[in-house]
Amino acid sequence: MAERNKSIGLEYAQSHTDIGVEPMENIQDIRPYILDLFQKAQISCSKEQVNKLQRYLELLLEWNRKMNLTAITEPKQVAVKHFLDSALLLQHIGEIRENCDTHAGNVDTGAVNSIKTESISGNDTIGKIGKEVDASGLRVIDVGTGAGFPGLVLKILCPDIRLTLLDSLQKRLVFLETVCHELKIEAETVHARAEEAGRNPELRCEFDIATARAVAPLNLLTEYCMPFVKMGGSFFAMKGPSGGQELKEARYAIGQLGGRILCSEEYELPGGDKRSLLEIRRVKPLSEVYPRPTAKIKKKPL
Repeated sequence: MAERNKSIGLEYAQSHTDIGVEPMENIQDIRPYILDLFQKAQISCSKEQVNKLQRYLELLLEWNRKMNLTAITEPKQVAVKHFLDSALLLQHIGEIRENCDTHAGNVDTGAVNSIKTESISGNDTIGKIGKEVDASGLRVIDVGTGAGFPGLVLKILCPDIRLTLLDSLQKRLVFLETVCHELKIEAETVHARAEEAGRNPELRCEFDIATARAVAPLNLLTEYCMPFVKMGGSFFAMKGPSGGQELKEARYAIGQLGGRILCSEEYELPGGDKRSLLEIRRVKPLSEVYPRPTAKIKKKPL
């Protein structure tokens, strides 16, 4: 059964020192670097928000000494590969409310609306997000959130989203609750496996947006994540360079789960790492068959 906790700013009482994580000294202050990075990508970031990202970085590196949260530990690499990569989802968020309101029409689930290949190295950008994104009230669930990417970055930059962080490992959620406490962020945490949470009536088909950066193949990931998405909402899969190939192999799963491939974008982060962002929109109701039990998903993937 899913365990849920509401983490609201100072109401979360347990601090990181309570479980033996001592503050690290001399962590590099990369706030100017983050601001420059976001400015080049035309992402709005205030002084308060960059301060929160800096503190998030510090907590991540402190806790990473005690538990496996990230293999990326160089501060500027965290800024690029975690913070910026997560923030690039902002260009899509403003489009979601209208889609959820209109409930989307029937479309060919095999069609891809757009495929883009872009670079954000140097002065190039993948999106133009200079104005503030209107995300007030949108419900977002970050499935298999791990260290909180992309969910917490989106919440820092768009405080008005209603964020749920789902993970199967309780100690990761303790870390995330500590981050929320220190940064005065309101978010709900859910301790459960995705395929179990997807059958919980309080979570099933209740979200405008589901996100995942998991390494699972897209056909499996779609069955884990699409059950959370309401009609007209979208599942954003953040993948590496294999995203395009995975998309071809996941077409059947996407259709079975009531989805439509809306777009596929390929881009490079500063430094040359290749990424894919795939958006799958719910256009048909979810069958009661899904999500299937864990064993069936792994034994007979869609």
